[in-house]
Amino acid sequence: MNSSDMLTTDPFEPEDGDHLKEECGVFGIIGDPEAGPQTALGLHALQHRGQEAAGMVTFDGRQFNSHRGMGQVAENFGSESVMNLLKGHMAIGHTRYATTGGTILRNVQPLFAELEPGGFAIAHNGNLTNALTLRGELKARGCLFQSTSDTEVVIHLMAISEESTFEDRLVDALRQIEGAYSFVCLTPSSVIGARDPLGVRPLVLGRMDNAWILCSESCALDIIGAEYVRDVEPGEVVILSTEGVRSLKPFPKQHPRFCIFEYIYFARPDTVSEGHNVYEVRKRIGEQLAKESPVDCDIVVPVPDSGVAAALGFSAVSGVPFEMGIIRSHYVGRTFIQPTDKSRHSGVRRKHNPNKAVLEGKRVVLVDDSIVRGTTSKKIVEMVRQAGATEVHMRISSPPTAHPCFYGIDTPDYDKLLAAQHDVAGMAKLLGVDSLAFISLDGLYKALGEAKRDAAHPQYCDACFTGTYPLPLTDRLAGSKPKQLSLLNEELV
Repeated sequence: MNSSDMLTTDPFEPEDGDHLKEECGVFGIIGDPEAGPQTALGLHALQHRGQEAAGMVTFDGRQFNSHRGMGQVAENFGSESVMNLLKGHMAIGHTRYATTGGTILRNVQPLFAELEPGGFAIAHNGNLTNALTLRGELKARGCLFQSTSDTEVVIHLMAISEESTFEDRLVDALRQIEGAYSFVCLTPSSVIGARDPLGVRPLVLGRMDNAWILCSESCALDIIGAEYVRDVEPGEVVILSTEGVRSLKPFPKQHPRFCIFEYIYFARPDTVSEGHNVYEVRKRIGEQLAKESPVDCDIVVPVPDSGVAAALGFSAVSGVPFEMGIIRSHYVGRTFIQPTDKSRHSGVRRKHNPNKAVLEGKRVVLVDDSIVRGTTSKKIVEMVRQAGATEVHMRISSPPTAHPCFYGIDTPDYDKLLAAQHDVAGMAKLLGVDSLAFISLDGLYKALGEAKRDAAHPQYCDACFTGTYPLPLTDRLAGSKPKQLSLLNEELV
């Protein structure tokens, strides 16, 4: 591959093309007369998991009420007129990440259908790796699909199930799907949550007075003043009703494989996930990185915001001062008119700007969470050099991302992943840095409290680093090599 192609930015490529994109955030609540506003707040706390679309379905004891739209949570649920329509004591909501392809409203979740037992809504975080296979089989049986979302497969499986109750139909569907998922579902009498048997995608249970809550991260509980109760267990189905919580465990217990990238980048720093405070984990990763790959420099500078905690840890161990040498604007819109080539290349500076007074004349180590395509990293290095840095080194708080994720994270194909095409020395040359180092895989596990990675039974899903995929890739092995079915992508491979 031509190295210049690897680092050429498409004019329509997202500005943060060097970061992986989370699948989405989900939220559900029952037992609160203000379920709609509480769900809007919960989705606001999960906004970092998706900025392109948001939706909500409520039930008021008589009918289901729905609002779905493109844009961020505040754009969809910030008006009194919309919220007045979302009445009820139970609700589920969804926020979705930005992706390529057509952005179409019919794919925005939660999806809703009238099943034989009654109305049913579902929201999904993850990716079903046999969705295309199942979709073909369902179409052959006469099922009519209204979206290009893998989530709709679950609705059709439930519709044709011979079971009688919502939860039994859902379990019947779960037995047929493969992949990583966390679902929240709404029925006339319950909110149901389900997590994949390996627990790759997160889902937590909370309580507030008489209300029960399910959500992707504990920070969504904090914003409404709810109490964290526990993580939903891998393979568990929980049924929340006015009578309390019931738990079903329809799958044999397996060795869990929680997504390790939640700790590196996806989760909000104030989230507690699987017993770990994310901010503290990221600091420990930075500490370990400094021990493994020290560098003679004058200042430690994070690439904000995702590199801040790791940079603090790196600074603490190395003794090198932490400085905000790059300032991030938090007011960059999702879209921007780019009429000329000159303005197209201003994307990084709209989001990041060098603090010349800090950088000039300094040997700088930049700390970031990951390198995916390398496009943004290269521009940031150039920007720091132009601000007067005499040396620029990069330290990355994850191992090289050399493999795509098929479990709900939007990653490029192999030929777009910088680490899949070049070794570390080659990447350093392309990025224009004086040195480049990544944390080791064992070092990453050590920061999470493990002695090292257990090669025979890895404690986390780390397929993006190792290529070891813990869940079947049925659709891919069938030869179609699909991209993930997207809530926002009009095309279906």
